[in-house]
Amino acid sequence: MPAPSKASAPSRAFAPTPAPTRPTPAQTRLTLDLAATIRHDGHGGVADDLDTPEGLTAWVSDRAELLPDDLAARRYRADAAALDRVRALRSAVRALFAHAVLPGEPSPADARRLLPLAEAVTRLNDAAAKVLTVPVLSWPDGAGPLVRDEPVPGAGHASPARRADLLDAALARAAHAFIAGPDRQRLRACHAPRCVRYFLKEHPRQEWCKPSCGNRARVARHHERARGPA
Repeated sequence: MPAPSKASAPSRAFAPTPAPTRPTPAQTRLTLDLAATIRHDGHGGVADDLDTPEGLTAWVSDRAELLPDDLAARRYRADAAALDRVRALRSAVRALFAHAVLPGEPSPADARRLLPLAEAVTRLNDAAAKVLTVPVLSWPDGAGPLVRDEPVPGAGHASPARRADLLDAALARAAHAFIAGPDRQRLRACHAPRCVRYFLKEHPRQEWCKPSCGNRARVARHHERARGPA
């Protein structure tokens, strides 16, 4: 009598992991630009483009085409509280950038005072939830199509406090899209002398964010070789 066959275990179906959604060019630029407000000052130190409310107002004005209409030029004026909130978001973004470039080294500008990963994630999530938005397509004359987040119609009067919430939400959602998207894998910290920027690697041999950084790095290496062993 043949031995009874063993019942095969039921097969378990696994859903494929969805491919990451590529962020829009506006989201990528906003996120990289926010991180880049910490920069080399040209004299061996670090400068902060968001050191005053006026600096934040100018930064938003220069990127009006990437942000919701309620933040367009002359509609948004930052105050000290709004500045503190955006700087807090920037700290979260730079902490996530530092985590994304591992096992490479983070930017030296804030490598010793990075937020814990969980705190950075929570900070972005809280900011993104401040205003309910929907993606809106526009196609200006003489330019390409652009998608940006706009508040849900009827979401409330565009008061200064609401504009501050809207800016926080727009920056946080842009960072969400970038961090969760495929471009994160091309993110690098520039380690040329004095540079503190993050950048997207465009080709396999790229080591620095721009040619001037490459020139400084090569000069530094040449001087190091010329000095020889200590």
